[in-house]
Amino acid sequence: MRIGFVGLGVMGRPMALHLVGAGYPLCVYARRSEAAAPLVAAGASRASSPADLAARSDLVITMVTATRDVEEVLLGPDGVASGARSGTIVIDMSTIAPQATRRMAGQLAERQVWMLDAPVTGGPAGAEAATLTIMVGGDAAVLERARPILERLGRQIVHMGGHGAGQIAKACHQLALLVNAEGVAEALALGARYGLDPQRLREALLGGIASSRVLDVFGARMAAHLVGRQTALASGSHSDPQERQFTPGMATRLYDKDLSIVLDLAREVGQALPAAAVVRAHLDRLIAEGKSNQDLAVLIEILERA
Repeated sequence: MRIGFVGLGVMGRPMALHLVGAGYPLCVYARRSEAAAPLVAAGASRASSPADLAARSDLVITMVTATRDVEEVLLGPDGVASGARSGTIVIDMSTIAPQATRRMAGQLAERQVWMLDAPVTGGPAGAEAATLTIMVGGDAAVLERARPILERLGRQIVHMGGHGAGQIAKACHQLALLVNAEGVAEALALGARYGLDPQRLREALLGGIASSRVLDVFGARMAAHLVGRQTALASGSHSDPQERQFTPGMATRLYDKDLSIVLDLAREVGQALPAAAVVRAHLDRLIAEGKSNQDLAVLIEILERA
């Protein structure tokens, strides 16, 4: 099966490289030549447009940032729909609005092009290791045709239901992740106010039922920040000698985008999400302070000052 891949960022690049490494004929599209260069060097060909890529592919994967980006790639001028043949499969692995996913799937189906929504969890590390969890919405028979390819990218593939179901599942995942991150930040900040060593506190929490991947990964960065701050205050310094920048696996602005999707879904069905509202206020504040490109662990700064 010939594969086309659009979206060669921090997630898409290692995913596409796994497919090249597995021997699939791969064609890539990127607006910037430097983004495509590692794939071309690994043996992929480069398309001049999404339509050109679709014309060379039996299956097209998109891994881009937002709903409007997917719409442009798939249905815009010179988009995938313009070049795809009847029977082509499109797998959107971005995190976007479920409502838009359903609409796009319907428009593609009119052309006999079959779409799956298949957002992922696991972050850049999971993309690098091909251990992503993939939540799929769409026709089960189409998923079975695409499954061997998805198995090259992740270790858990869960069919959630019809079009948009994968995106709803991803929204629920992000809701749980963000509320968990808020709880970790609050717990570490409270302990630090009472003079506890944040790193020892994190170790203790990891040994209890409060343990989570969020506490493990983001909590380590939050604790390191608090230790640096405590050291600075003990020395009478107004600056923190610890590195204060939180280099992201995924930038805070992207979590803010995901939370917008969550809250839109909640409004649609009248579901109250009080904890999510607190997280949203904190993310909005961080973005207003110019920290949109920092790691989610930067939440600790809000709690530290509160």
